[in-house]
This record gives sequence, structure tokens and C-alpha cells, in this order.
Amino acid sequence: MTRRIAIVGAGMAGASLAALLAGEDRVVLLEAEAHPGYHATGRSAAFWSETYGGPGVQPLTSASGPFLHAPPPEFGGASFLSARGELRIAPAGDPAPLDAFAAEFAGSGIAMVREDAARRVPGLCGGWQGLWMPSCADIDVARLHAAYLARARRLGAELRCDAALVEATRADWMWRLRLSDGAILTADVLVDAAGAWADRVARIAGARPVGIQPYRRTMVQVRVDPPAPADLPVVMDAAGGFYFKPEPGGRVWLTPHDETPVDPGDVAAEELDVAVAIDRMQRVVDWRIEAVERRWAGLRSFAPDRLPVYGWDPKVEGLFWCAGQGGFGIQTAPAGAALCAALLGRGAMPEGVDPDLYRPDRFG
Repeated sequence: MTRRIAIVGAGMAGASLAALLAGEDRVVLLEAEAHPGYHATGRSAAFWSETYGGPGVQPLTSASGPFLHAPPPEFGGASFLSARGELRIAPAGDPAPLDAFAAEFAGSGIAMVREDAARRVPGLCGGWQGLWMPSCADIDVARLHAAYLARARRLGAELRCDAALVEATRADWMWRLRLSDGAILTADVLVDAAGAWADRVARIAGARPVGIQPYRRTMVQVRVDPPAPADLPVVMDAAGGFYFKPEPGGRVWLTPHDETPVDPGDVAAEELDVAVAIDRMQRVVDWRIEAVERRWAGLRSFAPDRLPVYGWDPKVEGLFWCAGQGGFGIQTAPAGAALCAALLGRGAMPEGVDPDLYRPDRFG
């Protein structure tokens, strides 16, 4: 049976799910901004790391790998990933953080090799030990998002921008939706893929919020001397204080790994956070920073247990959650979308993923 499905949010979560549902269902993507992917998807640091996000996120990331490495022809066929590698570092005299990290992922099958960090990162200040993970890769985020949107459109999905959800009422097994542009739509299923606004959308639909909190994350692009090597890995502080990665032209993207609670909305980098990011990197490498070329911030939205929220609302009929992906929504999008589509009755559950971990009713 063909259903009418309204997905609130056209970022990576909403776009990937629309691409799997369109064709079998009549899908409309409702985007509050002038173009999709403005707040989180378009500001991603753009890497795929099987360990980033912790053991609860890892099954989704690992299950997304085959699609990202070798997408089917209907998504273009060319890989969305390029080799990078990740090096998690800790002071040479304190192996405990790396030991604890490796123990967290024991049995996961993720390759990890202990080594001297100076082998991978030139110009390190002092002694550092590293945990090398070769599977980490860069993601072409813009192309991935565009491929999902294009696939959804080809199968008949409609994208409506500047169309925030204002009101949602359900009667006679149907949603009546009023949008900010004045349009009135009806749908059988309402999907909350609204990212930082997920709890607000839930309230509009008459559901209990699950406690999704947006956080600001700062990113900085710097030009350094000597230029960063093109084969530099993602360098991640085992204590969680920073990470940095190379960009074309010898540039570096870095972050102080900040998470500042904010209200949903547009965010910008704060000067203090930019300064903290630079200071932390300069304590690790002796590169001279020639210029700060860009600074920006994005939103990371977490449920209380920092795991995604996927599934039917326990109280409100016809409301489905696809939210709370934190900073891991890009790298987990293929498996997250497949999981949600399966729960919506379309397709198979991704291998190795337990949907019960992500149920909306886990919060009571």
C-alpha cells in the first residue's frame, strides 16, 4: 500500500530516508531553510571513522561502510570515501587513554595498531604514542547529500524549502499539516528528522520530547608552515580536547572538540573557541600558523544517552522519529536510513545493527 509520508527536515537524515522510501511511498520533504543541509550537514568535518561516537554508534557506522565505499549505480556508483586513516594520540608516558579506548572496541573487528605517533605526524612536540586506524576515510558530504536528494526526486519525492512545520493535527488516521508558507498538506506518516529542532517538531505533533539538545561545535581552517602533508591522518586527542585533519593546499581543519549547549538556530564560531583550538594544536605540533582563513560552527544534536532516536513514537500514532544523530549523522546515514526504512516497512534491516538500542520509548 502506498502511503503519504511527510519528512520534516531535508538534511542528511531526511534526504537519505526519502531516497529509500520514494517510489513505494509518496514522499514530501519539508525544509524550513531556503536550501537543505544548512545547519549540520553542510558544516560537517567530513570523515568516516568507525570508532567516532563510541560503541553504541559504531555498528551504524560500520554497516554504512559498504554503501559509502561502493554505492549502487542508482547513487552514482563512485565511492563517497577516500583513504585517510585516523591516529588517536596520547602522551608517551600515559598509555591509559589509548588502552581504555582499544578495550571499548575489543571484538569489533576494527583494525588498530599501536605505534609512535611521530611516524604519521611530522613536527610533533614532545613524545606522543598513537593508535593507528587505517579504515578512517574522508567523506564527500556534498555529493552524498546531493545523491540522496537526486534519487528521491527521480522517484517522485517533492522537496519544499522555506516550508517550516507550524501545526500538525491527527484525525481519522491522517495528519493535517500547516506550513509556514501557508500550505496545508495531509500525510499518513509524519517523520521527525528535524535535527536540532526535533523536540520542537515533536511538541507540534503533540508528542513528548525525548530531550534532544543541540550543541555548538567550532571548526577553523588555518594555513600552516610547513604545509600539512596531503597524507596526514585525522589526528584525534585521546583525552577529547581536539582533532585536526588536512585539507587541500596544505591547510588544516581543527576543532577544540567543544560542545556548548545552544538553542536551535544558526550558530557562528566564537573568538575564544577559535583561540582555544589554535592553542591546543600548537601544543602538539610545531607548525607556524600563517593565517586563520575560515571559522565556522555547526550543530550537533544529542539525545540524553547520546545515541540516535529511530522508531515509532510510543504515544502518538503515525509519528516516526529519525533524529538525535549527534555529530555522526553523515557517517551513519546509509545504515540509519535503512534501519528507519525497515521499521517503516520498506527494505531489510542493516546487518549487525540492533534497532532496540535506538527506540524512542527507551526514555520512559
